[in-house]
Parts: sequence; C-alpha cells; structure tokens
Amino acid sequence: MPSRDEARDRLLGTLEARFAAHMHRHEGLAWAEVRARLNAAPAALDTLAEMEASGGEPDVVDVDAETGAVRFVDCVVESPKGRRSVCYDREARVGRKKHPPDGSALERASAMGAELLDEAAYRRLQALGPVDTKTSSWLKTPADIRGLGGAIFGDHRYGTVFIYHNGADSYYGARGFRCGVWV
Repeated sequence: MPSRDEARDRLLGTLEARFAAHMHRHEGLAWAEVRARLNAAPAALDTLAEMEASGGEPDVVDVDAETGAVRFVDCVVESPKGRRSVCYDREARVGRKKHPPDGSALERASAMGAELLDEAAYRRLQALGPVDTKTSSWLKTPADIRGLGGAIFGDHRYGTVFIYHNGADSYYGARGFRCGVWV
C-alpha cells in the first residue's frame, strides 16, 4: 500500500498530466500556479483524490479573476461511474419507501468536500466539449424547485445541452453527479 506522500505525488502527477493534455480548459494558466495552490490546500487535495477515485477525472476549468482561485470540476466524458444510481439528496433518499438507493448526490458530494455543479457551471463545462452524451448528471437545484419535490439534471443530446427536472427521489443507472472544488 502506498504511503500518503506517494499517493499525493501520484495524484499530483495525474492532475498535472491531465492539465497539460487539455490546455483549452484553462488557457493562460500555468501548472506552477495551480500546484502552489494545491500545496497550500491539503483538504482540497483530499477532495480531488475522492473525485479521481470515483471516476471524475477532475481538471481546472475556471479561475476567479479577483482571488486567483482555480476550480477543479469533473471532466470525465460520461457521469462518473462511481457516482451513479443515486437520488438527489438525503430527504429524497430517506423518503423513498421502496428500493431506496445507497446514497444521494448531495450527501456524497458533501462527504467528498465538493459541491454539485449548478446549471451555469454545467453549461460552462459543456462549452469545453460535450459531456453526458449517454448519461446525465444531477445539478444543484434551486430551493423553490426542490421545495416542490423536484430536482434538476443535465445532459447533452442532439448537439444541445438540456436541463430537465425529475422527482428528487428518482435514480437511474445512467444518472450520477458532477462536482467541483475551488482551490
């Protein structure tokens, strides 16, 4: 079993290779800047390790112009395999009387130290190249929609990004969630 330092170095190597292979996601940003932020944020590295382990393939897709913070987001082509077949949140999971799923998108994202993508972040990700062409991903749902029992999810079909709604307690083998973390 690798030591914590070895696992950290392996993760940083994976993130750096992905960063270099997809420069269109973060034009004008240097890996040295990202690495410095990661070195100063061990909790974010733990989150990125969880995102990576569950199949998210996180990469930098956003930079805060004021603070310089970078946002890693799941960039895997289809919704991460290790995060599918979940309903939206704990309330929906607990309220489901028959065949409740093992977890929910919000609970799992929170446990990883990440946040679900909202519609705007999901559309920004889709602008970098189509994702969820065969799957779909739960998105952070506005309170008014969630208050009525629903939740939103997105996918990419027919050359278009679609944002849909469903009961928050629904879950499907092809629906998971994408998340992100600011560093």
